[in-house]
Amino acid sequence: MPRMLDVSNDVRAEIGDEEADRLIAGENAPGSYDCTSCRTPGDTEQERTSTVLFVGEETAVLAFAHASCIPSQVVTVSEEQLQGAVRSITGEHDAAGVPAPGHEAATAPAQPVPGVRQSDFHVPEELQRQLQPRQAVIGVTSGLVLINGDLYPSLVVEPTGPIARPGTDGPNDEFLPLLIEQGFLPIHDVEQLPAQLQGWSVLLAMGQLHAILMPGTGGGQQVAWWQAHQPLIVTEGWRSAVNRSSKVLVFAAPVGAVGKQPREDLMREALDKAAARGELVAAVMPLAGT
Repeated sequence: MPRMLDVSNDVRAEIGDEEADRLIAGENAPGSYDCTSCRTPGDTEQERTSTVLFVGEETAVLAFAHASCIPSQVVTVSEEQLQGAVRSITGEHDAAGVPAPGHEAATAPAQPVPGVRQSDFHVPEELQRQLQPRQAVIGVTSGLVLINGDLYPSLVVEPTGPIARPGTDGPNDEFLPLLIEQGFLPIHDVEQLPAQLQGWSVLLAMGQLHAILMPGTGGGQQVAWWQAHQPLIVTEGWRSAVNRSSKVLVFAAPVGAVGKQPREDLMREALDKAAARGELVAAVMPLAGT
């Protein structure tokens, strides 16, 4: 049965057109899976699903994720990490990472895929957990936040998992320290507005949110720090407020500190609690676009 799979050009280039077509046709793709981003169940027959290819130096692992969580893409990881994660699931292996005779993968046997280096596995839960720190997705929620009697167009940025410092695999969540190094300010009281962050901006085009931009290397052209998989629709009130001020108040918190709130008053309450715990940073950014 055909699957609702998104296979990006990068993934297709790695696995080949023939294998990509077989996946979409349902020959080599599972029906159900655990999303490699949020780890909740998914179904390739019922919802849009992204193919995510983890690639080491010699080994590749094909994973599946909700299209709403992460786009189809190729993710480069170290061979040592990939092999170690596979070994923890499948037991003893030969040099190619294929289970030795008498051993099987915890979820599915190894499935050779033409063009994918040496071997391919569908990612079982244990492997997803080991790769999870590299797969955190940055979520962004828009809303109007009442501060000192005025409504401010705001964005709340929160990842779906801990963020490690680039080049490390440590367990510590470095999301807020990394942002503070970029100029975000710790916020202990939401009523206190932070200063404008130089070189950063919020890109709005055709009334939809597209990206948060940061300075390029060496002071070059701005690059996307966060980019929407699909442009995000904001409310009429949010657009009106941001068009009047041409500025956006951007809050950031570690995973689970604020959460997705159904109403703006609840979002403000969650921001206040995060600030009181020392789990909130913020910056004012100019509007780029219209």
